[in-house]
Amino acid sequence: MTTNDNPLLDFSCLPRFDRVQPAHVEPAIHALLEENRQLVETLLKPETPATWADFVQPMIDAGERMGRAWGVVGHLHSVNDVPEWREAYNALLPEISSFYAELGQNLALFAKYKALRESAEYATLSTAQKKIVDNEVRDFRLSGAELPDAQKPRFKSIQEELSALSTKFSENLLDSTNAHAEWVESESQLSGLPQDAIDAARAAAERDGKPGWKFTLHAPSYIPVLQYADDRDLRARMYRAYATRASEFSKPEWDNTGLIEKIVALKAEEAQMLGYQNFAEVSLVAKMADTPAQVIAFLHELAAKARPFAEKDIAELREFARKELGLDKLESWDMSYAAEKLKQARYAFSDEEVKQYFPENKVLSGLFRVIESLFQVKLEADSTSTWDPAVRFFRIVREGRMVGQFYLDLYARETKRGGAWMDEAITRRRTGSGVQTPVAYLTCNFPAPVGNKQATFSHDDVITLFHECGHGLHHLLTQVDELPVSGIHGVEWDAVELPSQFMENFCWEWDVLQGMTEHSETGATLSRSLYDKMIAAKNYQAGLQTLRQIEFSLFDLLLHSAPASEAKNFLQILAEVRKQVAVVTPPEWNRFPHSFSHIFAGGYAAGYYSYKWAEVLSADAFAAFEEAREQKGAGASVLDPVTGGRFWQEILSVGGSRPALESFKAFRGREPSVDALLRHNGMVAA
Repeated sequence: MTTNDNPLLDFSCLPRFDRVQPAHVEPAIHALLEENRQLVETLLKPETPATWADFVQPMIDAGERMGRAWGVVGHLHSVNDVPEWREAYNALLPEISSFYAELGQNLALFAKYKALRESAEYATLSTAQKKIVDNEVRDFRLSGAELPDAQKPRFKSIQEELSALSTKFSENLLDSTNAHAEWVESESQLSGLPQDAIDAARAAAERDGKPGWKFTLHAPSYIPVLQYADDRDLRARMYRAYATRASEFSKPEWDNTGLIEKIVALKAEEAQMLGYQNFAEVSLVAKMADTPAQVIAFLHELAAKARPFAEKDIAELREFARKELGLDKLESWDMSYAAEKLKQARYAFSDEEVKQYFPENKVLSGLFRVIESLFQVKLEADSTSTWDPAVRFFRIVREGRMVGQFYLDLYARETKRGGAWMDEAITRRRTGSGVQTPVAYLTCNFPAPVGNKQATFSHDDVITLFHECGHGLHHLLTQVDELPVSGIHGVEWDAVELPSQFMENFCWEWDVLQGMTEHSETGATLSRSLYDKMIAAKNYQAGLQTLRQIEFSLFDLLLHSAPASEAKNFLQILAEVRKQVAVVTPPEWNRFPHSFSHIFAGGYAAGYYSYKWAEVLSADAFAAFEEAREQKGAGASVLDPVTGGRFWQEILSVGGSRPALESFKAFRGREPSVDALLRHNGMVAA
C-alpha cells in the first residue's frame, strides 16, 4: 500500500486528520509490522556490522514510522472514542503489543547492542548516542531478553495481556462515567450553583431533547455540583456515583475489580521472572530513585511534615461545618462544599468569582507571553486538519525559524477520555534532509463555551493548562538530534514532571496574572485586592492536599511492592495506608482504585510518587527565578529571560541525553532541596 492510498503511511507531513479513517488502521499497521520485521531480519545477518550507522540508525528510523502511525491511532482512540475507533484500536493492540514484546526479547538484537557498547566505536559516539545504547541494553534486560527460551512465550503473553487490560480499564471507566446522569427538574435544586454550570446542564438536557437540567460525572459538570450545590442529597448522589464508577456497584461488564487484580498479579509475575522481588523494583530501574525503601522513606518524611498542617485543616473545616453549616458530621460529599464555604468566609472570595477573570483568549495570550518572555520564542497561530472543529494549532518560532508545532484541544467531550495530558505527534531528530521539527498534542477537559459566550476557566484549569504546556515545552524546545533521547524521551519518569510543575508556579505571579485576566462582563483586570486574597488562600488546605497525594503514592508503591506470593487485597492495602497517613477517611464503599487510571492504565505503576518527587525539583528550580527577581530589586519581573535561558539550556534542551539529576545540578549548581516546596506550600513553622 502506498502513502497515497493510506494517510497513516504518509510521514512527509503532519497527521492527515482530514483523511484518516478507522478502515486505514489494519492495513497500515500490518504493512509497518512487516517492514519492521523484515528490517530486523536484515540487521541480524552476520554481514551487518554492529555500528551506529548500519544497525542503530535503521532501527530508529523504522521504529519512528511505526510509532508515528500507531500514535495517531492511539490519539484518536483517546480523543474520539467512538465505537469505530475503539474497535480499530483494540483489533490491532494485541499485535502491536506482541511485536514490541518480541523485539524486547530478541537475544540477537540484544547481542548487537552489547557488541556496539563493547566496540571501539562506542568511545567515538556522542553523549546522546552513548545514552541511547546504554538505555537499549538496560531495556532489553527489562524486556526479558536474557530469560531462558522456555520462559519467553509466557513473558510475552504477560505484556500482551497487560496492554489489553489497561485499555479495558480505561474503556470501563469512560463507559461508566458516561452512563450516569442526574436529572434535575426543580429549579430549587440548583441553589448555590454557578450560572455557567446551570447553563451547561440546561444545554446538555436540550441536546438530549429533555426538560430540566442534566448533570454528568465529567469533571466540568461534577466538580461544580460537589463544590457549590446547596442540595446535600444531590451532592451525595453525585459523589456516590462518581466514587463507585467501574466497580461492583456499577454494571458487571464495567467492573474493574478483576482487571486490577490481574494487572497487579501479572506485574508481580513479570518482576519475579526478571529476578526482582517485586514490580516496584522493576519500575525504579529507569527512575531517579534507587529503591522502593528510599521512596517510602521520602513519602513518610513528607507526610510527617505535612500532618500537623493537615490536622489543623480538618479540625477547622469540621468546626466551621458544625457551627456555620449545621453539619454535625462532615461526610465526603460535604468536603468540597464546606471547604469552598470556609474559603469564601475566610478570604471573602469564591473560585467562581475568580473564574470570571479568566476568559479563554486572555488565558492563552497570558500563557504565550510567559513562554515567549522566558525562552525568547514566538507562538503564532497555524493551520492544519484536526479531529474536532474546536481544536486549534500553533507554531513556535525562535530567531525566525520554526522549532515546533502543537495542537490544542481544550474542551471536554463525551467521546474523550477524562483528565489532561501532553502527547507527541512527531519528535525532533536529525535526518538526511535536516532537522525534523517536533509536534505535540496538548489535551484538556475544560468546560466548553455555552451559546455565544466565550469559555471561562477556573484558576485550577489555568494551572492545568500551564502544567501540560510544561510537558509540551520539554518536547518542543529540545535541541537533541537523536530521537530516543530527544524531548521527553529517555527522561527518568520521576523527573518528567519537573518542567510541567515548574510552569504552574507562574500562575500565582502578579505580573503574569495582570496580563492574562479580563472580567467576562466588566472587562476589568484582576484587582490587587482579589489577587492578595488568592495568595492568602493559595495554601488553603495544603496539608490535606499533600497527605492525599502521599496516600495515593504510598498505595501505588505498596501495592506493587508485594511479591506475587504475598499479594494482599488492594482495598486492604489502601485501608492500611489510610491508617498510616490520612486524616480523612472516605466511606467504606468508595472505590477510588477502580478509577485510578494513572497506575492501571497510564504508565505510572509504582511511579505515582514522581509527582511529589518532581515537585521538590520544580519548586527548587522556580526558586532560581525568585532569587533572580530579588537580586534585581523592587518592581522586577519573575519572567527573567537570563534564568529562563539557563533553564532551557540545562533542563529543556537536553531532554533525556543525560541523567536528570545532572541536568538539575547544572541549572541550580547543587543537589535539590525540599525547602522551597515546603515554603511554597506554606508548610513551614510560623
